Amino acid sequence: MFQQVNFPTRLALVFGSAWLILMVAALISGCSKNDAEQQPKPSTSMQYTSLTVNGKFDGFVYTGSVMNPLVRVAFSAPVNASTAAGAIALTEKDASSVSVLVTTEKSDSVLIIKPSGYLRSLTSYQLSITSGLKSKTGASLMTPLTVNLTTAIDSSDKYPVLPDDSLLLLIQKMSFRYFWDSGHPVSGLARERLTSGDVVTSGGSGFGIMAILSGIERKFITRAEGLMRLQTMTDFLSNKASRFHGAFPHWMNGTSGIVIPFGTQDNGADLVETSYLMMGLLTARQYFDGQGSAETQLRQDISKLWNAVEWDWFRRNGGDALYWHWSPDYGWAMNMPIQGWNECLITYVLAASSTTHGIPKSVYDSGFARNGAMANKGNFYGIYLPLGTSYGGPLFFAHYSFLGINPFGLKDDYADYQQQVINHTKINQAYCIANPLKRYGYSDQCWGLTASDIRDGYTASSPTNDVGVIAPTAAISSLPYLPNESMKAIRFFYYKLGNKIFGSYGFSDAFNLTDIWFADSYLAIDQGPQIIMIENYRTGLLWKLFMAVPEVKAGMTNLGFKSPHL
Repeated sequence: MFQQVNFPTRLALVFGSAWLILMVAALISGCSKNDAEQQPKPSTSMQYTSLTVNGKFDGFVYTGSVMNPLVRVAFSAPVNASTAAGAIALTEKDASSVSVLVTTEKSDSVLIIKPSGYLRSLTSYQLSITSGLKSKTGASLMTPLTVNLTTAIDSSDKYPVLPDDSLLLLIQKMSFRYFWDSGHPVSGLARERLTSGDVVTSGGSGFGIMAILSGIERKFITRAEGLMRLQTMTDFLSNKASRFHGAFPHWMNGTSGIVIPFGTQDNGADLVETSYLMMGLLTARQYFDGQGSAETQLRQDISKLWNAVEWDWFRRNGGDALYWHWSPDYGWAMNMPIQGWNECLITYVLAASSTTHGIPKSVYDSGFARNGAMANKGNFYGIYLPLGTSYGGPLFFAHYSFLGINPFGLKDDYADYQQQVINHTKINQAYCIANPLKRYGYSDQCWGLTASDIRDGYTASSPTNDVGVIAPTAAISSLPYLPNESMKAIRFFYYKLGNKIFGSYGFSDAFNLTDIWFADSYLAIDQGPQIIMIENYRTGLLWKLFMAVPEVKAGMTNLGFKSPHL
């Protein structure tokens, strides 16, 4: 039923309704304004919130990654996938680019990045995501992201598998070539390293002489060829090479024989290097025992060189130790008494063995043994160490003197030397297995810390000076001490890394799997112990020869050594 309303009433209704409409509109307008003020503004930047490589987060450096790594990066906002191609790059260390596949998940807030194919093993790569990556709202990545990836060892064999004996023969043959093919053309002596030109080394030449004897036995050369090379060497040493009281310098010119300084004040005699040379020469004198005139003359020439070394003069005015260096310009300025425990046992053995310039046992006791202070008697990884520094020092301590001296069954007042060299080697390997510094690749088959080249330098690596560099000579030259462990390392070096470290002269000097560095160098003092100690392991040849030298037998006995081989 229609209800009639008078004019004033109708007017009030109209104005009331209008007022109500205006109030509602104002309320709505006010709410909309407040809502707009409370809404978050579009972000002008985007951040990454998490990162994993193959499901793990380990910072921004990944060593030992597989050859097809999968990288997941989460962001604070959904990503505009169309910007990924220009913002993401995977490059090798040499800056060559690698194509990648990029997909998204979780509403485009996570990028999944992987190479389009397999990466190369033991190669460094860098994955970068720049600020060119945008969110769906146009925000830029606030902080560019860089991830360093180093791929893992390729576990496939690089060469056909050989019987162990054949593999050892191959290593001997290639190491022998260093001394034979690359011996100095005038003097016949060993170059310090393959690239040394005229720089020859006295100590490395002693190792080279022993390597040549092994080469004759292995029929790499004939006895006549070996004899001729030794004649060239002894003629040069007798008539051209610089000598100081019978001792030779560390380095000399292989053509002229003139000293090449090893250091500022080291331009004269080096008694330790001389002892390595004499060890090789005396071993050769014992080997070339034929009655013909050539071999007889060689023996006489070696004896003359040997007898001319004034070991006792290096006591420095009759002191109680031998001194390492003497210079015609600087005298005894280097002031280095030869003290143990280290690689210098052979120096005192030969000094005591000289029949012309010998030293008494008291000089060995007070000088090298330091009246017993060279003892360690500690335990490392549960392994007893009779002598030396903590963890034993670099492994060449267990090699250089024992290229000729047979440590098996050898004892004196200070140590059981068989125990010393074996336990030193065990500790070195145990350290690499424990790998406290997390060097990539260290294991029970990749071990051996000794003096070697490193990237841009040279150092004496050891458990207390671990720079991440493994030198193959360390484990290979330890073959007589730990046959199973050393053979395991040899197989790894050859089959797994051989395409990178095995070449024309055997194993190159060293490598670093963490930094991906492989030396292209070969050094006399590292190639020599390999062929010599492999031969000692196989036949004991060099041990038998040196320990049979009459003067050595008498000298070691006079120092108080006992051995079934004397």
